[in-house]
Amino acid sequence: MNEEKDKLSTDKSESGATALAVEYPQAEMATESASEGGPPSGEETAAEAVSRAEFEQIKAERDQLVDRIARLQAEFENARKRAERERADFRDYATGNVVEQFLPVLDNFALALKSTGSAEQLRSGVELIVKQMDEVLRQLQVTPIATVGEAFDPRLHEAIGSMEREDMPDQHVAEEVRRGYKLRERLLRPAMVRVVSNPKQKSE
Repeated sequence: MNEEKDKLSTDKSESGATALAVEYPQAEMATESASEGGPPSGEETAAEAVSRAEFEQIKAERDQLVDRIARLQAEFENARKRAERERADFRDYATGNVVEQFLPVLDNFALALKSTGSAEQLRSGVELIVKQMDEVLRQLQVTPIATVGEAFDPRLHEAIGSMEREDMPDQHVAEEVRRGYKLRERLLRPAMVRVVSNPKQKSE
């Protein structure tokens, strides 16, 4: 009789444990993990700690690069603005030098307009002013383009018509309509001319 009671008690305890394991599997796994000596769930592993350290280092390097790029962009923008200011200052300086040399010419034109002399006197005064202007241009290394009697050169001359003449070679400049100029070797504007058309040379 006692043996049957002990067996019945043992069966009940085993069945209760089984039911508890089925109903609470997570508790059983936690118990097994603790019994096997695994790491507690709240602590960081060594591999995770290394990965986090690498991430922080890469992030710091990225921030340094972003800051450096921003500084370089600011320096480039400042250099560009400084170069623009220097070009503008140089233009103003060069323009001022040229204008300063032409101011006496302008003064003489103003005096000529106020003159009450004869037409011949006025003409002589204008001729002197033109010579003064030519001298200023020469000092600026601006020279007129040779025209009358020269062979027509489309790089220097702009033909606006032709003239029949037998006393000049064909395709030479017969008349200058508007003077052209060069600054050293650079063409400022071509001379406007009329070109010789020699019928004798054409027939030959």
